[in-house]
Amino acid sequence: MRIFRSMDASASGLTAERLRLDIIAGNLANANTTRTAEGGPYRRKVPVFVQGVGNGFRSFFQVFSKSLDEAQGVQVGAVVSDDRPGKMKYEPGHPDADQNGYVAMPNVDVVTEMVDMISATRGYEANVSAINAAKQMAMRALEIGRS
Repeated sequence: MRIFRSMDASASGLTAERLRLDIIAGNLANANTTRTAEGGPYRRKVPVFVQGVGNGFRSFFQVFSKSLDEAQGVQVGAVVSDDRPGKMKYEPGHPDADQNGYVAMPNVDVVTEMVDMISATRGYEANVSAINAAKQMAMRALEIGRS
């Protein structure tokens, strides 16, 4: 049933956007982290979305329908570090300051993260709307079958 494929694709979108929001939250939380386990300041993380087969509702509905085709959804293929350099901030009393008094700050821009967060939220809402529309269509089809 094709309606399940659309729900499956939307479910994969929900999962991808939720992970994107998690990554943005991590970037914002580390916006002032100057020391990491790898050494140096925190580097901004960015998810890379790739086309993939959905797995949200698929396993559930596969029980009821063996004819499900491969749904084309989205998934996070990788989480990469942004290689743009961070800002140097003059703060001579900071423990991570160099001999000239400059501290290497993370390359996280709060405004960029907020814009990305709004975009991820809108994507999440769009996928919820698509699932609700598919659910309403399925309910209407069942009502037609009753009459």
